Amino acid sequence: MSIPSWKWEDIVMDFVSGLPRTPRNHDAVWVIVDRLTKSAHFLAIRTTYSRDKLAQLYVNEIMRLYGFSASIVSDRDPCFVSRFWKSLHKKLGTELKFSTTYHPQMDGQSEQTI
Repeated sequence: MSIPSWKWEDIVMDFVSGLPRTPRNHDAVWVIVDRLTKSAHFLAIRTTYSRDKLAQLYVNEIMRLYGFSASIVSDRDPCFVSRFWKSLHKKLGTELKFSTTYHPQMDGQSEQTI
């Protein structure tokens, strides 16, 4: 993968699940990392969140601050691969790039951050 030329142009993301519930019933963390600056956002989520809820959270917490990303790398998490995500990012003009399982060279930044 090439080196990004601008911050938050290329991001990597992953989900950490199976965590103890918080007082607000969050049981997972959505990790979103900028490939250039290595800046990360950790969003507390529930594994029961709908695709629409996750999309709204992404818009409110990431796009609100940084705008559109040119590409997103994920490790094919079922939550991320859904048809909803594909259609959302197609409308936004974001290219989705999926790494192979256990291939940390692709999304290692999100894995290392976790």
